Amino acid sequence: MDEEQKSSHGVQSLEIGIGVLKVLVESGSAMMLKEIATAADMPPSKAHRYLVSLVRSGLVEQDSGNSKYDLGPLAIPLGLAAVDRLDRVKLGLNSISELRDLTNETTALSVWGEFGPVMVRWERPHRPITVNVITGNTVRLLATSTGRLFSAWMPAEVVRPLLERELLTGRSTEFKTLDQVESVLQKVRADGYSFVRDSDYASRVLGLAAPVFNFKNNISMAVSIVGVEGISELGPDSLALAELKRATAALSKRLGSLR
Repeated sequence: MDEEQKSSHGVQSLEIGIGVLKVLVESGSAMMLKEIATAADMPPSKAHRYLVSLVRSGLVEQDSGNSKYDLGPLAIPLGLAAVDRLDRVKLGLNSISELRDLTNETTALSVWGEFGPVMVRWERPHRPITVNVITGNTVRLLATSTGRLFSAWMPAEVVRPLLERELLTGRSTEFKTLDQVESVLQKVRADGYSFVRDSDYASRVLGLAAPVFNFKNNISMAVSIVGVEGISELGPDSLALAELKRATAALSKRLGSLR
């Protein structure tokens, strides 16, 4: 066996140890030895041996009071360093391209700007009738699925003045008060996505948007699907929504979110 073949085999014990560490990461809280062993599908004695090494490395620590294991001091800078090196927009652009191919609908990526959500990029579907999204455009909060999505998860002190400004303009036919807005935003948070049909922003346009969260569990980006009523199916039971949720969940996990 040559050196290249040997190197491709890796170190099995290291892979098993990382699997034990992954159990703690995904649990979101400290765990007892038996809980870790069960989740890792191994005997407690074997799990304990790996935990001893992980504790020595600083990736795991054990509470002397209740004997539970949790992520150690080295895990925090290691995770933050990994997140800092991620290009979230690049990841998002790859995601909307794949989502466009899966749904054959217009897909878009947006981030929060100074005055609201800004469209970073959009992907055109392979069909003659499409909805154009203007790159670099700041979209309205009340009339679009993307705007309502960010309004639901951005800090209230950031988004409230912008919502009040939109209400004062009188351009919205659906909302007159902040209480009406909050009722809709509560549903967006409960559903985990935003859906707008034929708003006062654009007739016969369907908008679907879902959030991408970062390692602090704050909204980082939004992925949207935009379609045409009578042609696109973007409702609650649609394949498009299922694929959108899958894509945003994968992006959130990649950015370190445990939501």
